[in-house]
Amino acid sequence: MFFSKLKVSVLLSVAALSLLAISAQAQDATETPAPIVATEAANSASITGTLTSMGVSSTGDEIQTTRLNYFTQAYPNVDLQFSEGGFDAQQFLTALASGNPPDLVHMDSQTLGTYAASGQLMPLTDCIADIDWSQYRPVVANQMKLNGVVYGIPEFFNSLQLIINTKAVSDAGLTLDDISTTDWSHITDLNSKMTVGNGNSLTRMGFDSKLPEFLPLWAKANGADLLSADGKTAMLNDPKVVEALTFAVSIYDQQGGFAAMKAFRDTWDFFGAGNQVAADQIGFWPMEQWYMSFLAGVSPDAPLAFKAFTDKEGNPLTYVTSSAYAIPVGSKNPEAACAFAKTVTSVGAWVAAAQARTDKRAAAGTPNTGVYTGNAAADAAIFPGVVKPGDNKTFNDAVQMTLGLQDHGFAMPANPAGAEFQSAWQDAVNRVLNGEQTPQQALDQAQTEAQAALDAAWSKQSS
Repeated sequence: MFFSKLKVSVLLSVAALSLLAISAQAQDATETPAPIVATEAANSASITGTLTSMGVSSTGDEIQTTRLNYFTQAYPNVDLQFSEGGFDAQQFLTALASGNPPDLVHMDSQTLGTYAASGQLMPLTDCIADIDWSQYRPVVANQMKLNGVVYGIPEFFNSLQLIINTKAVSDAGLTLDDISTTDWSHITDLNSKMTVGNGNSLTRMGFDSKLPEFLPLWAKANGADLLSADGKTAMLNDPKVVEALTFAVSIYDQQGGFAAMKAFRDTWDFFGAGNQVAADQIGFWPMEQWYMSFLAGVSPDAPLAFKAFTDKEGNPLTYVTSSAYAIPVGSKNPEAACAFAKTVTSVGAWVAAAQARTDKRAAAGTPNTGVYTGNAAADAAIFPGVVKPGDNKTFNDAVQMTLGLQDHGFAMPANPAGAEFQSAWQDAVNRVLNGEQTPQQALDQAQTEAQAALDAAWSKQSS
């Protein structure tokens, strides 16, 4: 195995950077900082050459660029080359077939298993031998495995929360206490009261159930999973999943149908100061926590509030997604790929990135909500070592709520047909949204497709 000659890839320079970054923050921290995982020293000069990638960009926000700089400081003899785009499945498969795959890929954790099962990704057993795997949050770390073997290293920890336009709340004669997802008939009522216009005349959506991507959230809130915990049995046409999809689609029907809603939603300045909250174009909706951070940067004075999404029993619930770094079979520089994946997801790299955001937000005079990672040790160092409460109570409370939700998250179980399974249920939702099938018909078809893909993929694992 190529990693056998690389006993440690978190090198002395990286360990030193981690120590300095955490120690600097610990001076101001009100809690004991996260312990530093001891690493064996090695010579960074042994990692050299070109490192090509897919799904990794040299540009982006300060969270991305700071971690890239962190790597290049530790590994100055590695020449990074970027694809500057997201992971493209077809391009990746073509590159593999041609015998010229990228050295490193960055992909959706839910689809990692498909490529691992097909023998297209290298096991990372030797790569991660020198790091404490328990530092990664279990809900995302488990997605990195297939048959107990690790094939990826997790990056972010994306969790969901309710983002609320308080102007829409007050316009409807409501209070924040009224905003809840526990009672679905109540959501229907809130949607009706907060929506302005209908169909092609829509000027404010009351609620967005965020289909197709959030079907797993609605199913879980209704007491159902799309996939068994062992990743072997699809449960897409479970009556509770059908009920969840039926309800989530009805939210759009209330507002004139999905087509009209989507046409309206496509007009939003989603990544601008005139976003849908600032422009009063939505009442409330579930969204990943990174959008909270975005709003803090561009619309800190918008009429905002944040609450936890709750299931039908009133329990906080969040659907967790993440991304992963993996190394394709045929990588020409797996040592550098391994070093990169571990370094940019290390405690030191995350702390440095969080500090860069803190400095940027301080200079701009906008709230700092931090960065939320798949590395629990990093988060323990960032909060409150780097990210401290500011003057904006709305965002201070949102940060604490987001941290609390990390213990209430679920993710799609790892399986060898991740990409096919994801396509099956998302295509089913789209058929319903487009009026082609009923929820029952669509999910019955998806169940057949998904189970066939799972059976075929698992059978190859045992053969």
